[in-house]
Amino acid sequence: MDSAATIPISHTLWSPHDTVKDAADLLGITLPDDAAKNLAMDVEYRIHEILETAIKFMRHSKRKLLATSDINNALKVLNIEPLFGYDQSQPLVFKEALSGAGGQTLYYIDDNEIEFEKLINQELPKVPRQTTFTAHWLAIEGVQPMIPQNPLASEIKSLPSVVRGATSSVFGNDFLLSSAPSSSTAEDSKDPSARQKTKKGDKDVEVKPLVKHVLLKELKLYFDKIVEVLISTDPEKETFKDAALNSLRTDPGLHQLVPYFIQFVAEQVTNQLRNIELLITLLEVISALCDNKTIFLDPYVHALMPCILTLLLAKRIGPPIPENADDDAVLNTIKGQFAVREFASLLLQHVIDSFGSSYSTLKPRVTRTLLRALLDSSKPLGTHYGALLGIEKLGHEVIKLVLVGNVKMWYKQVVEDSSRRDVETNILKQKVLDVLEKLKIEDHIDNGDDKMDVDSLDVSEEIKEKLKERIGEPLAEELLAKPDAKSICRGIFIGEANV
Repeated sequence: MDSAATIPISHTLWSPHDTVKDAADLLGITLPDDAAKNLAMDVEYRIHEILETAIKFMRHSKRKLLATSDINNALKVLNIEPLFGYDQSQPLVFKEALSGAGGQTLYYIDDNEIEFEKLINQELPKVPRQTTFTAHWLAIEGVQPMIPQNPLASEIKSLPSVVRGATSSVFGNDFLLSSAPSSSTAEDSKDPSARQKTKKGDKDVEVKPLVKHVLLKELKLYFDKIVEVLISTDPEKETFKDAALNSLRTDPGLHQLVPYFIQFVAEQVTNQLRNIELLITLLEVISALCDNKTIFLDPYVHALMPCILTLLLAKRIGPPIPENADDDAVLNTIKGQFAVREFASLLLQHVIDSFGSSYSTLKPRVTRTLLRALLDSSKPLGTHYGALLGIEKLGHEVIKLVLVGNVKMWYKQVVEDSSRRDVETNILKQKVLDVLEKLKIEDHIDNGDDKMDVDSLDVSEEIKEKLKERIGEPLAEELLAKPDAKSICRGIFIGEANV
């Protein structure tokens, strides 16, 4: 069989292989037909590869015309030296000329004439610098480091609040704030001259925020509908409320709305502390946002914590307690607010467990806030009850260090020396005993096949005296009356004494 027949024949400019052979003859190289054909096919493959890569650049540039820059970019990607002398920065100018006896029209590109002396004497262009980038910390846990890339603190304070990044109400003129008169309007009505000065100043200075947050109309409509359903008091919309919370809990693509929902919750918590049902709904909104796996909530933890702590430690939640109300009326009144505080404590525990590793100072700061509220004797029943709930949810270590170490002084100032009702003191006393019961450590003696419960034995007199000294005599007597008193004492004195 002829050897030439085994070589595939291509139908391009480079094959038949005459062009390759002519180029070899011009260089004084003698090529056999097989080598010329193989070389022609390889050149054809390389040209196809360059063209395919150049077409990718053309398509990504949203163009339908292949440019010389696409070819040069393709050559760079393929690690081939680009072709010089082809520039598309200036449009090609075609001129017309007549050639031949018949006057056939010929179009040609008019090249600019360049004088060699002018070209030689002119300065060389500057070498273009390579594109580079550097990274620096804008802020670390909310604190801006003092590095040259960041502005100085004095410069930031001199800027207006809008330029600094302070956000106004995200609702604007929406229905949520349509009924609330703005403070500026009230001030303007009182002082017309100040209003004129302000208007005059607005003409001279126009402050614009550095970054404008553009929200899609679909997201804006979604936000308005969700908010409308959440604040509605219509019983028929209860199913819509469950659907809205489920949407916040499962739907992806809501990350841009997270700061809007957080600000909505913060404003409603501030203005609607008397509405128990709405407060529970707001806590469900926070819980739904925390449960949504597609939302990155780490940057918004510090905005969520004031809302949760407010509902946990607020002085007044729900309707006020009448002064002449009996014990049953007091219990019915505070039952709703205790449900809100219990829900808030569970959310507090969830947030600290989820984001405590990201913010190392979160749990200590919350613990200090709870301790400060607990030791303030001027606070009402709800605040002390919420502080005990929060300490209970923070774990054994916080209970032992914070509560056990201060419960004797707290009981004397808040329970004994205060003019509280008996029903309130009983609630606080029972809650403290419930929190201390969380420290319970059970122990058993292994006696062959039978295990004897050590907790069924009595507490020694030494431990009783030590317990009275640690938590006070009234609480110690209440605790020792419990059937599992020995297990609780073992948890209180773990590492200090054998119980």
